[in-house]
Amino acid sequence: MRRLWLIFAQTVTVCLGILFLVATLRPQWLPGGASEHKAVPMAPAAAGAPSSYAAAVARAAPSVVNIYTTKHVDVPLVPLPADPRLEQFLRGLPGFTRREATTSLGSGVIVRADGAILTNYHVIEAADAIEVRLHDGRQAAAKLIGADPESDLAVLKIGLPDLPAIAFDPDPSVRVGDVVLAIGNPFGVGQTTTLGIVSAVGRNRLGLNTYEDFIQTDAAINPGNSGGALIDTRGELVGINTAIYSETGGSLGIGFAIPAAAAHHILDEILEHGRVRRGWLGLEPQDITPDLAQAFGLKDTRGAIVARILPGGPAARAGVRVGDVIRSLNGQPVEDAYDLVNRLAPLPADSTARLALLRQGRTLKLDVRVGIRPPARMPRR
Repeated sequence: MRRLWLIFAQTVTVCLGILFLVATLRPQWLPGGASEHKAVPMAPAAAGAPSSYAAAVARAAPSVVNIYTTKHVDVPLVPLPADPRLEQFLRGLPGFTRREATTSLGSGVIVRADGAILTNYHVIEAADAIEVRLHDGRQAAAKLIGADPESDLAVLKIGLPDLPAIAFDPDPSVRVGDVVLAIGNPFGVGQTTTLGIVSAVGRNRLGLNTYEDFIQTDAAINPGNSGGALIDTRGELVGINTAIYSETGGSLGIGFAIPAAAAHHILDEILEHGRVRRGWLGLEPQDITPDLAQAFGLKDTRGAIVARILPGGPAARAGVRVGDVIRSLNGQPVEDAYDLVNRLAPLPADSTARLALLRQGRTLKLDVRVGIRPPARMPRR
C-alpha cells in the first residue's frame, strides 16, 4: 500500500510540474489560453464630452488683453539701514535716491463694447501709465475709471472701435468639478490658455482681500495671469483670475478667481458711482474664540464681538457698545465676524439693519441705520 501511495504522489508531482512549464512557456496549448482571449473594448467617452475646447477659446480669447504698466520709484543709491526711522530719514535727503521707471505686466478682460476693461487692482496699483495690447495686435493707452482695493478689482477704459466684449451669463452656476480654462499673459510670453477644473467655491479667509468669495481652480495661473479670464467650456466668463498659492512663484495647482457675478456688480458700481458702495455700521467685529466664549459666559462661539466702534458712526448712534455680541442680523444668525461684514456689504444705504445682541447676559434688539462704507485709501498716482 505504501508503495502504491509513493507512485501516486510522484505521478501527481510530475504532472503538476509539466502543467506549470506548459502554462509558462506555451499558454496557448491550454484550454482558455491566450489564443482564446478576446479583447474587451474600453468604455466609450462620456456623452457630450468635447475632445477640444478650441471653440470656447476662440470665442473668449479676443476679449482678453495684455496690460503693461509703468511706475516711477525712488531707488536708493546705497544700501539702506535696517532701522525704519533712519531709513525714512535718509530717503528724504536730496541726492540719496534716484527716480527710476519700472514696468510690470498683467491681463484684463474687455467686458463692454465701449472699452470697459476689468482687471486686478494690484496690476495697475500706483501706475503712472497703463498700456493695453489687444489680441489682434492693436495697442492703446488706458484710463483708470475706478478701483476697489477691498476686492482687488479695477476698471479701465480704452478708446478703440470694434471691441469684442466677452460673453457673460448673468446667473452663472459654477460647480466643483466643472471644466474651466484660464486665459492670460503669464510671465509676458504672450496670451496663453490653461485647462483645469473648479476645485472649490466660496473660498475665503485667505488674507488676500477684505471681501473674499473665490473660485479655486487647478488651471495653471502664473504671474502675469492676474486680471485675465477664467471661462467655461462655452467660452463665457466665469471669473477674473486674481491670485495663486505658491511657495516658488509659479503655479502649484491652487489658483483663485473672483466670480464673474461679483466682478460685474463691482463694474456697475464703479461705472455708475465711481466707487463701490457697501453697507457699513461703523463697528469692527471680532470672531469669538473658545477663550472669549468662556470669558463672556457664552455656550458656543457663534456670532461676533464688537471690538471697536467709530465715534459718531451708525452703530454708535444706535447704542451699540464695545463688548456686545452680535448674534443675528435681520433675523438671520451671524456665524462669525467675516459673515457679518459680508452680509452688511450688500445692504443699501439708509436701510435699517436689526441686530440681536447679547450684553452682559441680556438679549437686546437694536435697529441701526445703515451707512456707506468709507472708500479704502489708494496710493497716489
